[in-house]
Amino acid sequence: MPIVLLVRHGRTTANATGILAGWAPGIGLDEVGAAAATEVGRRLAEAGMPVARLVSSPLPRCLATAEAIRQELGPVEVTTHDGLAECRYGSWSGQPLAELAKDPLWKVVQEQPSAVRFPDGELPGESMASMAARAIAAIREVDAEVAHAHGESAVWVAVSHGDVIKAILADAAGCHLDAFQRFVVDPASLSAVRYTPARPYVLRVNDTGGNLASLVPKAPDATAEADAATTSHDAVVGGGAG
Repeated sequence: MPIVLLVRHGRTTANATGILAGWAPGIGLDEVGAAAATEVGRRLAEAGMPVARLVSSPLPRCLATAEAIRQELGPVEVTTHDGLAECRYGSWSGQPLAELAKDPLWKVVQEQPSAVRFPDGELPGESMASMAARAIAAIREVDAEVAHAHGESAVWVAVSHGDVIKAILADAAGCHLDAFQRFVVDPASLSAVRYTPARPYVLRVNDTGGNLASLVPKAPDATAEADAATTSHDAVVGGGAG
């Protein structure tokens, strides 16, 4: 099955100043974030990553990140999917994190996010469970499309947001949403998941540097292909040879 590379957008002006961006307008990449987004694209290109699709959240900070990646990769179109959009934090959007930490809801976000629905304000709120469900559905949907169009050895990139990617990773790891805060997803980081009929495999989490060549799909030799014919989606007992 395909590998999806989950890329968080580069650092923004809100990240740098301790603001929860959410859907607040006017949030763009800062110079550090723009450079980091370009670096993600460079690393993918340097590894010879055969990216079949590049799908982004519709928010500007993700689109800018996806475009920076596209410029390094070459002829791959950037498309959007609403399911990859940021959680709708409602009245929390655009607020300082230091102030939000004083809100009683903050503790629930930390300890039981599945029970949280962010309050409506000038912008509508959303539950974290709803965010997770639509993000996971979006990833599964596009992954199936990529497999159908490009084969099971394809690679595609999804550019999204920190909490969204954490929810996707928690699901892939078989964790309840209440454990998603255990995952760290930094700006311009790359995580990798491969979905199979047996189970998802989490291949990488919060990668912010280094060679990505090990994620490039390799065609097995004839002997290995024959040996794996009936177990291609099984985990290797003992951990495998890498």
